[in-house]
Amino acid sequence: MTEYDSELYSELMNYNDYLGEYGYGNDVISFNTDPGGNVVPESVLKETTNGFWKYGEDLTLKEVQEYLSSTYHSHYTSRESKTQTLDLIESIGDSEAFCRSNAIKYLSRFGKKNGKSKQDILKAIHYCVLLYHFSGLHKNSVSDFPY
Repeated sequence: MTEYDSELYSELMNYNDYLGEYGYGNDVISFNTDPGGNVVPESVLKETTNGFWKYGEDLTLKEVQEYLSSTYHSHYTSRESKTQTLDLIESIGDSEAFCRSNAIKYLSRFGKKNGKSKQDILKAIHYCVLLYHFSGLHKNSVSDFPY
């Protein structure tokens, strides 16, 4: 820790003690330091053993992508038409409401039907991704993955 960091740390700890005297709780102010006491930059903190994400979001996104890919083999389509029920729902202008409602449905039943079902969360995420698409929030409306 540099001399400046030590002074700042000491000043903040004194302030924390001062607040504690007046009933503001036992908050702790901490710095992100390596084992040697050196302050670690924020950019380094974001990197973790699994690549980048603190809570394994990269692994979750990979699972979501695998799940989404698997669903295209089970939707109500024929090999010839590639038309899904959601395509018909979109054609009558109800795709946003349909996706929002289904996301809510799967989130609300999580933990109630068959325990904490991974499938419920994956289905909710799928409908959230579809809602993102149908509400026009994509920066680029053309997919890199033709189907």
